[in-house]
Amino acid sequence: MKPNVLHLIDSFHQGGTERQAVQLARLLHESGLYRVHVACLKREGVLLDEVSRLGIGEIQEFPLNSFYDRNMLRQLQRFARFVKEREIDVLHTHDFYTNIFGMAGAISARLPVARIASRRETGGMFSKAQKFIQRRALQRAHKIVTNAEAVRQGLIKEGFRPDKIVTIYNGLDIERLTPRADLPRAAILEKFQLNSAAGKRLVTIVANMRHAVKDQRTFLRAARRVREQVRDAAFVLAGEGELMESIKIFAAELGLEKDAFFTGRCAQVAELLSVSEICVLSSTSEGFANSILEYMAAARPVVVTDVGGAREAVTEGETGHIVSPGDDEAMAARIISLLNDPERARAMGQSGRRAVGEKFSCEAQLARTLELYEKLLATARAGSAARQEPVAEH
Repeated sequence: MKPNVLHLIDSFHQGGTERQAVQLARLLHESGLYRVHVACLKREGVLLDEVSRLGIGEIQEFPLNSFYDRNMLRQLQRFARFVKEREIDVLHTHDFYTNIFGMAGAISARLPVARIASRRETGGMFSKAQKFIQRRALQRAHKIVTNAEAVRQGLIKEGFRPDKIVTIYNGLDIERLTPRADLPRAAILEKFQLNSAAGKRLVTIVANMRHAVKDQRTFLRAARRVREQVRDAAFVLAGEGELMESIKIFAAELGLEKDAFFTGRCAQVAELLSVSEICVLSSTSEGFANSILEYMAAARPVVVTDVGGAREAVTEGETGHIVSPGDDEAMAARIISLLNDPERARAMGQSGRRAVGEKFSCEAQLARTLELYEKLLATARAGSAARQEPVAEH
């Protein structure tokens, strides 16, 4: 009988964590080695249809208002019943909220499941109270999965045992980042309402506008410097979130209202990247930014900030450039150098695409995950057998 694995996801919105979780559920389902279940805290988002098409059954929702109210207790009870009814063998949570909810539910109900939590960030996004409660959740996991060695080392510094932490790099479907060959540049620009940038060379950043750590303001300050020296450069900011209006205002204050284009949520990332010359990450904090891999898979040269696992993906001078967070002057200089040497930029892009295929494939992600699950289940089986052995009479 196949073991049952439950992936607990916060929501199905188009974020790096959500996409990786959905992708992993699909890969496991297609492997045929596990019976895959998916549950969430919010049953919403554009990736929901992708999960529904897998045919894995109902996607159970456990909506929360707070960690400290009666509803939390009700949802924990529902979660415990759900795990027991589905006979879950492996519980795999993917972010801050599901780490806390999932580990609390499994522990409080004394559920004999292998517990895997995830840590994808190096810091900068949570308050002291949030860090404390997440630490308690991670302590209750049997294993912690990180998506970068930089994140793993951060956890070790926090006092977690090295043998409890497993690094599994994000997997990327390179074909998903391959644009349709029959779509001309003009049609793609029109789709993204970038017609007025038709004669421009595009420098693109893909990042949500929900968290200040994405630091699009540094990108815009660099953009102003670039525009002063490269007159045919334009700048595309793809992503959505409550910070968008303030970022638009900031762009206008820098005099970039005619050169900075905001596309909102980008469902066709491959097409947008195909018309971009250079792609940028400006974050002040990350675990392992999925956008870096998407840029490289699309054969674009990258300019990224030195955060999280950036150095594990980008080879300085070979697949792109790495600059310090907040350093718009250095960022601009690197972008300008690539715009002024398009042949070198193309070579960097091709090197990046090869690197993604070798190190960050879906196949590698699945293999590492299967290895982790099997080790945990083997340990659980050995413990169960030991408990069932008859006590020898003396």
